[in-house]
Amino acid sequence: MKTYLHLIAVTAFLLAPRPAAHAEDAPVLTAAVLNFESSEDKKNLGTQVATILAVKLSSAANLVLVERAELDKALGELELGLSGTVSADSATKIGHLTGAKLLITGRIFAMDDKSTSIVTKIIGTETSRVFGEMVTFPVGGNLEEAVGQLAGKIKTATKDHGDTLVAKVESHEAFIARLRKSIEGKTLPTIAVEISEVHLSRPIADPAAQTEMKLILQQAGFDVIDPARADKKPDVTIKGEAFSELGMRRGNLVSCKARVELQITPRDSAAPSRVDRQIEVAVDLSEGIAAKSALQKAGAKLAERLVPLLAK
Repeated sequence: MKTYLHLIAVTAFLLAPRPAAHAEDAPVLTAAVLNFESSEDKKNLGTQVATILAVKLSSAANLVLVERAELDKALGELELGLSGTVSADSATKIGHLTGAKLLITGRIFAMDDKSTSIVTKIIGTETSRVFGEMVTFPVGGNLEEAVGQLAGKIKTATKDHGDTLVAKVESHEAFIARLRKSIEGKTLPTIAVEISEVHLSRPIADPAAQTEMKLILQQAGFDVIDPARADKKPDVTIKGEAFSELGMRRGNLVSCKARVELQITPRDSAAPSRVDRQIEVAVDLSEGIAAKSALQKAGAKLAERLVPLLAK
């Protein structure tokens, strides 16, 4: 009975339309909390605020937080230190490296000799939209209580403005129609797609990235053939490797991260080969479905970039 109900829940999640976010029906968003900026004499205070805030936000039903190790790796790669260095461009890069749809950062400073303020920025890594919140508390007051108040404001803001902080969700039908229009009137080559795939914690059947890419290419109008069965060789061969792994669990939700790497080789040896890669994160009730969804999203993003390049 539990298995049956679980399958119903997963199916409903995947098939349900994604309406604009409301306070009572907010989408689950992946978020990263960066260290807050603080004065030189209180340098550790910014780290403390970020740590407490991450704990407070971990109870938010609509947020899944990026693990600190992943965030530190991203910051190291971008050579970012204080939150003041985070621009719209670097926010997009952090989002790409960690899978975060939102970055939460800010600054703590003295308003006067009697009060301290914490200002936060909620940044959409896909849209560069920014929303701000602030709390003020007396000097020597309870920092945890103040950060708790700030966390409450952030939870409300991400629920109320989730639809503007993240990119609009395009229906599959509209996505295919847009791709078909972009290659209208062009000659489309025959294509073979072979992408090996593995989930690092346990085996999961069927290659999701390969399936998604084949589906999109077929629906866009390409003739996708199986080189093992076809009598003719494809004009273009797409080969790649993909893997997914468990990100984190919180309550009934599971996040998985996936990476897909491709090499696109034309049959015409004079034409140059191309390479591409994509990282995506997905959240679901099941680890297997989350892993497949992340791979599917990565395959779709790659297909979107490849379609205009493949058409002559």
